[in-house]
Amino acid sequence: MNWIYLALAGLFEIGWPVGLKMAQAPASRISGILVAITFMAVSGTLLWLAQRTIPIGTAYAIWTGIGAAGTFIVGVLIYNDPASLMRFAGVALIVAGVVTLKLAH
Repeated sequence: MNWIYLALAGLFEIGWPVGLKMAQAPASRISGILVAITFMAVSGTLLWLAQRTIPIGTAYAIWTGIGAAGTFIVGVLIYNDPASLMRFAGVALIVAGVVTLKLAH
């Protein structure tokens, strides 16, 4: 169950940078900040639950890896962030590192 908590924590980790991006527009400033705070709280709580049995270094690296890769994908698909081969290769390396940490546990 703690690995499920960790996976969900990583997915919720994607929400707070998106909320901060939303907050850049004056029309959605308050709602964006509220989205960011909510996702931070949920993500942090789930990470806390996962760390009951998953080592802190492993949990944190996987949590940030999921968040970083997911935020990159959201940025490319929704916010038209640059999508070069090198950027995708970098994210692939992050994902490979996350998978390696899980397999090594």
